[in-house]
Amino acid sequence: MKQLLVTFATLVGIAIMCAISVGWLLAHPVQTRIGNPPTDLAAQPLTFASDLGANVHGWWCPIQNRRGAVLLLPGIRANRLSMIDRARFLHRAGYSVLLIDFQATGETKGDHITFGWKESRDVLAAINFVRHIDPTARVAIIGSSLGGVAALLATPPLRVDGLVLEEVYPTIEIATRNRMENYLGRVGRILTPVLLNQLQWRLGVSASQLRPVDHIANVECPVLIMSGEKDRNSRPSDTQMLFERARSPKQLWFVPNAGHVDLHRAARVDYESRVLAFLEQM
Repeated sequence: MKQLLVTFATLVGIAIMCAISVGWLLAHPVQTRIGNPPTDLAAQPLTFASDLGANVHGWWCPIQNRRGAVLLLPGIRANRLSMIDRARFLHRAGYSVLLIDFQATGETKGDHITFGWKESRDVLAAINFVRHIDPTARVAIIGSSLGGVAALLATPPLRVDGLVLEEVYPTIEIATRNRMENYLGRVGRILTPVLLNQLQWRLGVSASQLRPVDHIANVECPVLIMSGEKDRNSRPSDTQMLFERARSPKQLWFVPNAGHVDLHRAARVDYESRVLAFLEQM
């Protein structure tokens, strides 16, 4: 019996250390040199400051027309390179496009990834950049995962004309529990608080501050919410929760047979037609 207790305690200790390590890894900066922008986008490298001190790096791809501009926000631990294919089809359709690296990713420096909290200030700064260039432009956002979370957490609410949310978690508790269960089953559910409790002492952010579901009703523009039909990280019930809280006009699309993946890559033709139709309504 004593040996069993020692073994059990050892396994619990290992599991806790693993959860702490995962927390460190998820929040650790992922910075890299991006390189030159694709020539077909006629992109202009730029840097602008957010109000938390980050110098946000990105590419501005302008088109002189009246269609408007689209801000592309990447997912967790990703950077503007992950949004190039979206930028290309939007640019071909006549939209100016702004691609950015959130703080602590790509070429934008930062101490930690904060799961949407500090990143929301980068979004506000990006929208201000676009509005400064053309105060009359129609502006939309496409936010993938963390990018969509950051758009919803922005305070004050963003002054935009359309918002596309992809694979956005409703609360950080649900997002963490889903992922822990996916990898560790019931043990993962038990260890979820270990991961969540790191938010405050590691990042200075509480779980109560990372609840996009509490903010989506403040969005006054049309919203298109999408997720993978087989997504186990942001599950259909999670996406439905966001959709129910959103104001009308709103649209919901579950991408057939897709998991927690790049939805544009998973269903390119349908994705582009739906997004362009949505943007036409701005």
